[in-house]
Amino acid sequence: MSRLLVRGGRVIDPSQGLDGRRDLLLEDGRVARLEAAIDARDGDRVIDAAGRVVTPGLIDIHVHLREPGQEAKETVASGAAAAVAGGFTAVACMANTSPVNDSRLVTELVLGAARAAGLARVHPVGAISMGLEGEQLAPFGQLVAAGCVAVSDDGRPVMSAELMRRALEFARHFRIPVVQHAQDLDLSGEGVMHEGVASACCGLPGIPGAAEDVMVARDLILTEDSGGRYHVAHISTARALGLVREAKARGLNVTCEVTPHHLLLDDRAVTASGFDANFKMQPPLRGESDVAALVAGLVDGTVDAIASDHAPHTRDEKALEFQAAPFGIVGLETALPLCLDRLVAAGILPLARLVELMSTGPARVLGLPGGTLAIGAPADVTVIDLERELDVVAARFRSKARNTPFEGWKLRGCAVATIVGGRLVYERD
Repeated sequence: MSRLLVRGGRVIDPSQGLDGRRDLLLEDGRVARLEAAIDARDGDRVIDAAGRVVTPGLIDIHVHLREPGQEAKETVASGAAAAVAGGFTAVACMANTSPVNDSRLVTELVLGAARAAGLARVHPVGAISMGLEGEQLAPFGQLVAAGCVAVSDDGRPVMSAELMRRALEFARHFRIPVVQHAQDLDLSGEGVMHEGVASACCGLPGIPGAAEDVMVARDLILTEDSGGRYHVAHISTARALGLVREAKARGLNVTCEVTPHHLLLDDRAVTASGFDANFKMQPPLRGESDVAALVAGLVDGTVDAIASDHAPHTRDEKALEFQAAPFGIVGLETALPLCLDRLVAAGILPLARLVELMSTGPARVLGLPGGTLAIGAPADVTVIDLERELDVVAARFRSKARNTPFEGWKLRGCAVATIVGGRLVYERD
């Protein structure tokens, strides 16, 4: 029987209210023991975690792996390699591939590629509508049976209230959430950045915060009427977050996620960068007050998860002028270090709360295995060095893509070992 002993680390497991020094024994792909001291046997692999933090494996519930159809940007294998390098033991990948993941065949293709890679666990998210066209519901039952853990048209919003209502009702039968890219296209129009002082000064078409707020408000009404599970992807405005907070207080089954870039950057970064397309994302970087509200939502418990919205593009695509370039940035390899350095080390967020937002919370949102080090749980573990310095150099990414706005940032704290199913799949040099 294979055994791996993680010895002497500070174990933080929000699912058990645990924060203290423990030894952790992993055996046959499961958590076997978690005790003050565990003796090693002959043949055991031992990882010395003294002075480091040991957590349930981190989970990113919002990534784009691009395969099938867009392998020049990313593949399941390269995305999984980026994930484990960033400390993530599992990811949930969106359906906007080519062809769209609206069938069993595409889901099985993604899962097969993940098994072949043998790195992070990959949980496919199926489409809400066929072809992401917003007209006809995808076959939820077929998708769930094949391995999908949620449905989303992410990359596009579900504009039809009737289709969203039916999606929420139908998804209830399969006990999965409906994940919405909340954006009213009539309001966002041809916008390329947040509508505010910065966009007005530079003359670029803006995307008002109301484009997100209106969609979230509509969907919360539909969620209340349907009794469905609703998750707001990459929430970015203070008002939308307030609507979610109120809905939770009323007992609605609603959750939300926020990205590191929406927590750490605002729309002024676009102009300061000289309109570098690596600062172009959807939803756009919002105003300073929105950023403050999102950070407050982390602290008060409104936000359920931090997700990267890892969206790889080729260099040529991002080399286009700002208005013509595609939306999106990569984030799997920077999400944890950014949050450790700019939120935890800055005294804004307790470390245990960050672990909850990046592991226990994401597992709860999508009903995934993991997010805990309870006995019998999957042996998915992240080991973190809070003092390890990291320079963000895109050329060193394991992802195929290099589109990051954080190039050159100096950060403190990162994952130094990633364990999936009791197997050490990544160790930082």
